[in-house]
Amino acid sequence: MSKKLSGVWITGGSSGIGKAAAKEFARTGSKVFVSARRTRELEKLNEELEKEKLSAVIFPCNVASSANVDQTVKKIIALHQIDCLINNAGITSFKAAENNSIHEINDIINTNLLGSIYTIRLLLPHFIRQGKGTIINILSSAAKKIFTNSSVYTASKVGLLGYTNVLREEVRKYNIRVINILPGATETPMWPSEIRKTNSIRMMTAEEIARLLVWVYLQEGSMVPEEITIKPVEGDL
Repeated sequence: MSKKLSGVWITGGSSGIGKAAAKEFARTGSKVFVSARRTRELEKLNEELEKEKLSAVIFPCNVASSANVDQTVKKIIALHQIDCLINNAGITSFKAAENNSIHEINDIINTNLLGSIYTIRLLLPHFIRQGKGTIINILSSAAKKIFTNSSVYTASKVGLLGYTNVLREEVRKYNIRVINILPGATETPMWPSEIRKTNSIRMMTAEEIARLLVWVYLQEGSMVPEEITIKPVEGDL
């Protein structure tokens, strides 16, 4: 793998897809930087990686805070060249629109949409200076299909899809790749425990998504998969 010593920053790396991706990228020999709000969960990730004689560099960071993101970007760049950003941090609520509190609305939009925009915007100068970079955004099939009880979550993902589609056209000249991954139902802690208990057999696993992310990143040459929708074999829940 010619990108073996790449620097990869994964947001929302304390659980689910982010945690699985951190492990998978570490196994390729990449320098992995992982951020999340829950410091203890990041420490647990490293405890698990140590069993494989691997490690990640952890950064407590709330992507909903542009100041937090700015500080984290500066700290990471001071340590290593970053070649890939994986925007994975995300939250949701499974409620009808009239039941979402203003706090929930702000939290979801600030984390899922603004948080990803902050990380991209603050890392872009670094990618432009080095003349290359890869941005992989974990979106959702909800960005293309209607699911009830997920209006605010859908708004955040549709917004990020629109933002990154425009971004892609603007940064082609800098050799920056923008890749959107739209997964269907994946078994992660984002889902309520009762749904996971009854439907996990129909869901994709975080590890499957993580392997796809590594494969997508390692593709070289003039080809770039700009948007990939993936769903469980049995379809949506």
